Amino acid sequence: MTITIRPGSTVMFTGDSITDCQRLESEDGLGFGYPLRIAGAWGLRHPDRPVTWLNTGTGGHKVMDLEARWRTDVLDAHPDLVSILVGVNDMGWHTIDPEGYVISAREFEAGYDRLLAPLAEAGTELILIEPFLLPIRGVVEAGGGGVRIGEKEREEWRADLDPKIQVVRGLARKYGAHLLAADGMFAGLSSTTPSGPEHWAADAVHPTPAGHAALAEAWLRLVA
Repeated sequence: MTITIRPGSTVMFTGDSITDCQRLESEDGLGFGYPLRIAGAWGLRHPDRPVTWLNTGTGGHKVMDLEARWRTDVLDAHPDLVSILVGVNDMGWHTIDPEGYVISAREFEAGYDRLLAPLAEAGTELILIEPFLLPIRGVVEAGGGGVRIGEKEREEWRADLDPKIQVVRGLARKYGAHLLAADGMFAGLSSTTPSGPEHWAADAVHPTPAGHAALAEAWLRLVA
């Protein structure tokens, strides 16, 4: 079943830089990524159902960072639908930040669960987007600090990320949330794209315009 977005609803996107997309520098507060594409497509398809679109994604944030700002950035807005994409920084934090440590799947799950519980209690509709890592080749810089990530690091990241993806899937079942299986989606797209996974995310994590369009299209299939 799809989520019915009613006229006057408030829809919130939150998470890390993949959702942020320079939202604070944009006039509408949505940034340049998939939240903007979703809002635009919805307005085109449903001019009779106006929606308030909010984006509180913040670059570099992990589940623990979302938890610290959850009340003011999410709960106090009383959204009707919350869409969450988080986990990439929980995966790579120990590689990028000298003060970082390996965040276990159990710690990730406990924090994510604490985010979802008050929303479920309030009857808020939920869309959980899997964190994803595309199988690009070569070496790229990550974290904004010149950290170089190659094949070995991505193998480690993949081993760390897979259990966290299972956590998101399990929490979606627990709370009756709609799941956007983004990791699998991008793996499938990458396998059939002549130019490879870089077409969708040049650094394996941050989507290109085509990647944001793919996320937006998949998200819109979950709502009506």
